[in-house]
Amino acid sequence: MQEGKFSRTAHRVAIRRAAHQLVDQPRVLDDPLALLIIGSEAAEALRSNPKEDHSFSRAFRAFMAARSRYAEDELGRAVGQGVTQYVVLGAGLDTFAYRNPHPGLRVFEVDHPATQAWKREQLQAAAIPIPSSLTFVPVDFEKQTLADGLEQSDFDANAAAFFSWLGVTPYLTREACMTTLGLIARLPAGSGVVFDFAIDRALLNPGQRMALDALSKRVAAAGEPFQLFFDPGKLQDELKALGFSRTEFLQGKELNARYFKDRKDGLLVRGGIGHLMGAWV
Repeated sequence: MQEGKFSRTAHRVAIRRAAHQLVDQPRVLDDPLALLIIGSEAAEALRSNPKEDHSFSRAFRAFMAARSRYAEDELGRAVGQGVTQYVVLGAGLDTFAYRNPHPGLRVFEVDHPATQAWKREQLQAAAIPIPSSLTFVPVDFEKQTLADGLEQSDFDANAAAFFSWLGVTPYLTREACMTTLGLIARLPAGSGVVFDFAIDRALLNPGQRMALDALSKRVAAAGEPFQLFFDPGKLQDELKALGFSRTEFLQGKELNARYFKDRKDGLLVRGGIGHLMGAWV
């Protein structure tokens, strides 16, 4: 992202999540705060013209909803196994911390300082209270490590924690990405992470390349170009080498089977747009 400016991509993603609340039934992700957090002007524009009938827009909206749902589902499983810390990396306008259903779960929102300051303004404008269970952790991933930020908060590195890292890794250097994953892998057993990532262009079919190129052009125009791509199989090997004991790779067909089965509105993840990885210590 551009120095000193909030992430415009984060705002666009939040608008997609809000559109999902208006347009799609049943909802894959039920988020009653999604329309509030994007700001009154964006919310009014969405209510006035909520339909996104272009196939790319629908598929992208489906993936935005599915990736957040997957992260929250896996968090729920982790909490059921005793995890009491949840770290949202690159939180953007994510609203989980403000509708947290898990008593005793501490939430740490990690983000670029400029984006985090903007989010606080959005929360204040929307009259969304900041819960005592939430800690803001400002970190610029290209200048600081995740460890730097967490050490300055009350995060307990001696206890298991679950992480979500959505919409971030394609924008990072490989070193910054693997350093963060390595830190998570060294946490106590029971810890885990869910993140999305971009696939090496050479591994995509022509239609998938077109979708990736179109998305790449849009984010680059916003000053946030993609720069990191993975081969999923090699990535799983790397994760295990870092210390993760189990991984799960989900792409369109798995996400559709899990979250979009038997829908009547045709909402699906299409075109190789989205790829998710889960990894557990």
